[in-house]
Amino acid sequence: MTKAEARKRARKLREVIDYHRYLYHVLDTQEISAAALDSLKHELYQLEQKYPDLKRKDSPTQRVGGKPLDKFKKIRHKQKMYSMEDVFSVEELKAWKNRLVKINKKDNFDFYLMAKIDGLAVS
Repeated sequence: MTKAEARKRARKLREVIDYHRYLYHVLDTQEISAAALDSLKHELYQLEQKYPDLKRKDSPTQRVGGKPLDKFKKIRHKQKMYSMEDVFSVEELKAWKNRLVKINKKDNFDFYLMAKIDGLAVS
């Protein structure tokens, strides 16, 4: 894939991902499975890794979720929650852990992982 093709594909992926996130997070409906959406986000992430200048601040890879539905009341998390993004391999899990170590500025801390269940997150 040429850089021009990658730029065009990244633009299209951002549009499609934003559309499906809007359906899911704002309208509480979906047209594609969560796995299909994850696959699109992973493809965009890979393009942005290969061509860093394609990464934008408003990219779906740089933000989590969307505006919560009004029917849910706001709560304050007792502890900061970190997004793991989507992990498709052991290498990506290790890279996430290394970023967490860098953020927390310590090597030894407890955390646990659980399978993703789409919906609200409360710590």
